Amino acid sequence: MWKELKNIWTSDDLLNESWDMSYEAIKLDKEMFDDAVDSLWGNRTKKTQKLIFKKDKLINKYERDIRRKVVTHLSVQGGVSIAPGMVLSTVIIDIERIGDYIKNIVELAEMHPEELKADQIKTVLSNIEQGIKKLFNDVPVCLENGDKDLALDLYSRYSDVGKTCDEYIEKIITGRIDNLTVQSASVLVLYFRFLKRINAHLRNIVSSVINPFDRIGYDPKDRT
Repeated sequence: MWKELKNIWTSDDLLNESWDMSYEAIKLDKEMFDDAVDSLWGNRTKKTQKLIFKKDKLINKYERDIRRKVVTHLSVQGGVSIAPGMVLSTVIIDIERIGDYIKNIVELAEMHPEELKADQIKTVLSNIEQGIKKLFNDVPVCLENGDKDLALDLYSRYSDVGKTCDEYIEKIITGRIDNLTVQSASVLVLYFRFLKRINAHLRNIVSSVINPFDRIGYDPKDRT
């Protein structure tokens, strides 16, 4: 189904422009995420933080532009173009929400300017961060190729990130992680939550390659 949808996108100027904007928005999200992670762990330059917020505003603009182009296209074409337009509109919502959670990470760094101490869980966090960075690289490839096998692999491979985040949120709140200040514990709980949501929205995007429109964001029925 995905390849048929993409053929429709690329055959129409408005949908093709929307498709290109979606790619650019994912790229901006990846850049923002890299900088936000650095910001939380110590690289808190105002210039970097302002750039992240500027990129987030650009993603918001892309979302509005895509909606406008899709509505314009559907009002003229309709018919077989309805499904591709709806899929594009759904994907850009996930991309925009990712930007919001990344912005939340930057806000955490601003509220906690001291060095974040998390010796017992830094390896876990680093693994999650690196996994999400890898997913940011793989998602555009998956979308471009309409590779269902890759999509199923990515969707399955990153399914445990949310569970890991919930596990460590519970450990922190119940006091099973030693030597955390109240401030550090608060930041870490929120950070795990934001990482969980970013991962979830990336998986939602991946699911659009596997699932029909009504199941985007849900587990594929033929999940491996």
